[in-house]
Amino acid sequence: MTIDTLPSEGPPPPSVVIEASRGWASLGLRDLWEYRELLGYLILREIHGAYRQTALGLSWLFLRPLVNVILLTFVFGRIVQVPSDDVPYPLFSLAALIPWGFFSNAVLRSSRSLVDELPVISKVYFPRLILPTAGASSGLVDLGASFCILVAALVLYGMPFRVESLLLPVFCLVALGSALAVGLWLATLSVRFRDVSFAVYFLVTALMYLSPVIYSVNMVPFPLRYIYELNPMTGVIQGFRWALLGLEPAPSPMFLVSVGILVVGLVAGAFIFRRTERTVVDVL
Repeated sequence: MTIDTLPSEGPPPPSVVIEASRGWASLGLRDLWEYRELLGYLILREIHGAYRQTALGLSWLFLRPLVNVILLTFVFGRIVQVPSDDVPYPLFSLAALIPWGFFSNAVLRSSRSLVDELPVISKVYFPRLILPTAGASSGLVDLGASFCILVAALVLYGMPFRVESLLLPVFCLVALGSALAVGLWLATLSVRFRDVSFAVYFLVTALMYLSPVIYSVNMVPFPLRYIYELNPMTGVIQGFRWALLGLEPAPSPMFLVSVGILVVGLVAGAFIFRRTERTVVDVL
């Protein structure tokens, strides 16, 4: 049989063209849903890892906010005598420590997610966006434990239940978004600049003093109030105090403006994070 009489091999196989995704598809949000079981596992691992090899274990979930409120009450409530808007200072400070403690822990955990998980990233594929998301979401357990302390304190001081308390999940969602937005930017920067892992502690401390954690928002001069309220955590903390204790002012329309800024920062941080994750192994 000559070459000319060879049977036909049929049509050529179809070619597959792999192109980079564009727009919202480049965020890979569908991948997050497909890997939701891994997300749940990483959240549980983050919680157990934070309290592994400690004598008191998960008891620190309750002890930490309790110790913090005692120290703040002694220093700022007794010694410095910071005004608490005619509310017992333990309640005043605890209502702020709950969202702030959640925010700060979520920022710390999400900001170091890429650097800490380098051995896993270099060997197994999964959406890298899961790592900072798990780090930020793991703080919800701390939030729930702290809220139990607050409920006990409200009962102890005889504070009535307020219908406005039903809005607390909204403020918690804003706090989660704020922590994830900051964590995404810091995690991206920490890939190239290891100084970020050290600077993040100073950043969180500075943000604490720029938020009404140990003092009332009424102490901020009115001309600076508009700039001050651009911080989303200002509205979150004030929202907790307003919803739980009835302290005025309620979150103003500036809170919606700060949420808009938060959404822009969160989306931009996610896009930058997705671009960075492609070369994270080579850089680290």
